[in-house]
Parts: sequence; C-alpha cells; structure tokens
Amino acid sequence: MKRFIYSIIIVLIANLSLLAQVDRTKAPKAGPAPEIKIGKFNSFTLPNGLKVFVVENHRLPMVTYSITLVNTPVLEKENAGYSQIAGEMLGTGTKKRTKDQINEEIDFIGGSFQASASNVYASSLKKHTAKLLDLVSDIVINPVFKQEELEKIKTQTLSSIAANKNDPEAIASDVIGVLNFGIDHPYGEIPTEASVKKISLEKCNEYYQTFFRPNVAYMSIVGDITLAEAKPLIEKYFGKWERKTVPALSYEKPTAPVSRKVAIVNRDESVQSVINIGYAVDVTLSNPDYIKTRVANTILGGGTYRLFDNLREKHGYTYGAYSSIRSMPLVGSFTASTNVRNEVTDSSIYEILSEMDRMRNELVPDDELMRVKNYMTGNFALSLENPQTIASFAINTERYKLSKDFYKNYLKNLSLVSSADVQAVSKKYILPQNCNILVVGKADEVAKKLARFSPDIKYYTEEGVVYDPSAKGKPVPEGITVKIVLDNYIKAIGGTEKIAQIKDMKQKGSLSVQGMNIAVEMTQKFPDKALTVIQMGTNHINKSVFNSNKATSSGMQGSRDVSGIEFDMLKLLALIFPENKLEQYGFKATLSGIEQVDGKDAYSVVVSTPSNGTYTDYFDVASGLKIKTIALLESPAGKVKQETIYIEYFEKDGIKYPNKIKQITGPQSFDITIDSIEVNTNPLDELFKL
Repeated sequence: MKRFIYSIIIVLIANLSLLAQVDRTKAPKAGPAPEIKIGKFNSFTLPNGLKVFVVENHRLPMVTYSITLVNTPVLEKENAGYSQIAGEMLGTGTKKRTKDQINEEIDFIGGSFQASASNVYASSLKKHTAKLLDLVSDIVINPVFKQEELEKIKTQTLSSIAANKNDPEAIASDVIGVLNFGIDHPYGEIPTEASVKKISLEKCNEYYQTFFRPNVAYMSIVGDITLAEAKPLIEKYFGKWERKTVPALSYEKPTAPVSRKVAIVNRDESVQSVINIGYAVDVTLSNPDYIKTRVANTILGGGTYRLFDNLREKHGYTYGAYSSIRSMPLVGSFTASTNVRNEVTDSSIYEILSEMDRMRNELVPDDELMRVKNYMTGNFALSLENPQTIASFAINTERYKLSKDFYKNYLKNLSLVSSADVQAVSKKYILPQNCNILVVGKADEVAKKLARFSPDIKYYTEEGVVYDPSAKGKPVPEGITVKIVLDNYIKAIGGTEKIAQIKDMKQKGSLSVQGMNIAVEMTQKFPDKALTVIQMGTNHINKSVFNSNKATSSGMQGSRDVSGIEFDMLKLLALIFPENKLEQYGFKATLSGIEQVDGKDAYSVVVSTPSNGTYTDYFDVASGLKIKTIALLESPAGKVKQETIYIEYFEKDGIKYPNKIKQITGPQSFDITIDSIEVNTNPLDELFKL
C-alpha cells in the first residue's frame, strides 16, 4: 500500500512540475488549420444544359432532389410579387394531373414537395424514386396554371401582407431593402396589396415560360443513390425539358449612401423600436475578401459577440443585437439590428455605430480573434456532417466560378486571417458614416433624438413610400364637413329613416384563422347593450358584454373588466349605427383629410372617445361607405393596433351591412364572414348579464 501511495505522489509531483512550466498569462499559439476532407460528389450535364450533382449517403434509404434556377432577379414594378406567386403555382396542376391527384400521389409514397420562384425540392424513400421523379418532372415540365388556384394563392399572399403591416420586424426587413437598394432594383421591391391584386394568370405563365429552363438550372441529388443509378433516371425524366435562351438582365449596382441617413416608419402603438442599420456592399462568394469579411462580421455581431455584449450585457437595452454581411448574386448587404425600448432608441444606435467605428479604428486582440476563428471553424466542420452541404459547395463552385479548392482550403484560409486583415476589411466594408438608419417605432417618442445622427430624416410607409408626416392626406374640398361625410355614410347604407327602425340586431357568422373556422355571434340592443360570443364547438374563446355603463371580457384566461377605448368600442356596438349620434353619446369626430386606402380616396375621420382614446374611420369618397377602422387598444404588451377592413357589403330590407370583414390585431389576421342578420327580435335583457 505504501509503495502504491508513493507512486501516486511521484506522478502528481511530475505533473505539477510540468504545469508549472506553462505560462497561463499568455494564450496558446494557434495550431495548424485542421486538415479538411470534403465528401465526394459526381456530376454530369444533360444535353439540354441541366447540371446535375450527385452526393451519395447510404445511411438511410432516402433520396432528395433539389433544383435551383440561377436567373437574374426580375424588376416586377406594378406586378411586384408575381414571380413568387408563379413559383407557388407549381404543383397546382399539370397536363395530366390535377392538384388533388398530385397531393394524393405524393402522400401515397410518403414523399414531400415544395416549389418557389427559383427552387424545387422533393424527397422520398429510395424505393419510390421512379414515382417521385415522374411526379416532379411532370410538375416542372408540364405545369398548368389555373385561375382558381391563382386566386387562392393571391388571397393567402394578401393575408400575409396584411399581417406583416402589424409586424414591425417584417416592416423593417421590407423598408431597409428599399433604402439599401432602391425601388428600381429587384432587391428593393416590396409586394403590396395593389401589386398582388394586379397579378394575372398570363403574367405567371410568362414567368414560367421565360425563366424555368434547364440550361439555367442546377440539380442536386443527395441520398441512397449512385451516379450509375441516378444518371439514366434523370435522362429519362428531365431529358425532354426544353432549353431556351433566358434573358440576362442587368441593373445599376447599388452602393452605400454618401452620408448617413435616418428613416422612420411610424407606429403609434409601439413601445419598442426596431432598429436596422444597413447599406449595399459589394461582397459575393467570389470576392477575395469574403472569408475576412465573415470573420470581421462575426466579431462585430455574427453571434453573441461585441454588439450582443454591449447592448445586452453592458447596457441592458435589449435581449440581443446582431449584424450580418450577406452575399447575394447581384450585390451584398450589411445589416446591424436590434429591438429596444423607445426611450433608449438613440442610445442603442449610438452604441452600434461606436462598435462599428471600433472595428475600423482598433486592432482586434489576438485572444478575441482566436475565439471567433475557433467558433467559425467548429460551425464549418459541423456543416460538413450534412450531405446537402457537399452538394451546395459543388453548385456554388460552379455557379460563382470559385477555385476548385475554395472549400478544401476554407479552414486554412480562415486560420491565416490576422487582426490587420480584420481591420483592413472593416475599413472597407463596415461604414458607420455611410449607412441607412431605419427605426420602426413611435415617432413622437424617438424622432427628435434621431437628429443627432443626421439632419436627413425621412418618413416612410410600411410599403417603403416616402411621405411628409405633417401632411395628413389630400386637402378636403371646400364645403365638405365631418357632418356631411357621416350623413353621406348613413345615406349610403339606407338612410336615417330606415336605420331608425332598427332597435336590435343579431348577426351570426364565422371567423377564419390559420385554416380553422370559429363561430361568431353578435347581439346588439339599442342604446346600451351588446354581446359578442366567439366559440369553437362548445368552448367559449371569448365573450364580451356591454351593459349600461359597464363592460366585461372573458375567455380561457379568465374574466376582466373592460375600460378605456376598448370600453368605448363596445359601447359603439350597442348604438348599432352610431355615426349619426356620436356627439350625443360623448364622441367627437374631426375630418382630418383624404387618404388612400387600398387604392381608393377615403375621408379620414378621427373620433375622440369619452375615455380620451381615439380611432379613425375611413369613408370611400365615391360610395360613401365605411371601408376601414383603425384603433389602438390596450393589451398586456402595451398598445396594439387593430384594423377592421370592410371588404364587402350586402343589402337586406333596404339596408346595407358589411358581411365580409378582415380584422388585423397585432400580428394576428382574421377573416370574418357574416352569414345571417336578424333585426327587431327584442332579445331579453338577461342575455346581457355581466
């Protein structure tokens, strides 16, 4: 036992003497870059120009097929969004299959299929390879676009656009594209409700016929398949895909602004600001600076590094702050972004710009540089575990004319990046003095403080259109008053005499959200009772009651008393047709101007409520009908904008009622259809019990 203990002591002493020789105050020197072995791929090209890359992976009996079309993006102008919709039309029918047949056949083999304007993806078990390729080739080569499918996709797209108008991050993503690239560049286009509504079947067919061609396409095949198996299958199913000259479009290359600019998208309901600092930058995969810019960006904000440490850890302004230098085929972009409280918006921008300056003016310490390069090395190595990565590398090498050993030498070139290299590319590509500073938030609380960054401040709509915030739409013609606008509305829906006969009303309908239909029932009894019930089956989702001078709302999270503008909006329901009696019940209406609402001129009437809230009604100048209402409601997360859009009216007994309504509350969008209306049934007061 003594000898055993003695041996352990000798070993410990030896190790301690070795540890004593290590200087822990200095970071260890970087070792050589790890030898990288990128998986093999095989390739061939069909006579029609389709380039095919095969990556074998026999771990699972699965095969995936991905087609990437390499086209110059199209400037779509008044039809913005049509290429995206044309891509979504693929899979809705072919010359020999209906949409239902396609879906049934894919489901039967347990496969998957997706398509977009520039990509087609499909996968299945290996044993179903021939069936899958028969389906996919039919979809790609023989599509038939139908009007009814176009209308469905347009409706879905319009719903998404409507929801994005209430998503500040989606707004920031759209508008920073306008600022960085301009409206005359494909990267700066924003599909709008007006542009999507104009998209025709002919336009979608034109896009497919012009740009879906094999001679601009790359196909990757990844999975349990060999080159010998794949080649005859691709020749059989895609050999008849007809090649055609595809137009090579060109655009003036966007550049960073000459001086710093500030842009604001005003959202009165916002308690936070979304900050996006960006500009166009000439970085592509083939740029010799590519790897160096990735290192510089990672240090700045490509992970939990400088921006994150500064704005979150040091100042507590946000949950996260990040940056990116994005490479795209035509031109790249730099972006730094975060979400912060309104009161620290300018301070956050200052810190972001300061960190950008620091990248340019100071050498990155060796230990920080090593940490970042180790992090990037690990991520690159992990990506190689996915066979699809190997296919992507092969396609990128061909597409961007990279050197054949670009990816093989990636880690070696990454290891050679020095602090001096990082500073040099930062001076070239990180431009705090030549950037667009976009803030999506409450202008009244942030605008004045933003002047410190630039005297050039412009206001933009959610669609990226510049406007003058002091000009509230077009001037109202002389002689038009708010009373005339409201009287014209009453006249348009049936007239004072007819609506005066309505003492109570019951409406039944359905609410569509995320594909689910939910029952809606609203009962109104003039002048002080209203009940709205929303339920799915026997489960009450929400029940709102207004009775005299009290209102409650109850749902799955319990019951609460309603106050403020929400109380006032429920009170309006009890008044049934309140527009000709607003002042009588404590509401004050003001005509603020004429604004464009979905392409129509509309009178904007701002109504102040008894609880000091406001909402805005928009009345079509031509028809007199109400077409939209916007209100700011209180919620646990602060004020939330609620838009109610009156899409369609129908007439019953000489009175027009809205029967198709879209309501957008925060990020949620609901389609409401009114199926039946009953009037003067004299509902019992017990129904409105609180």
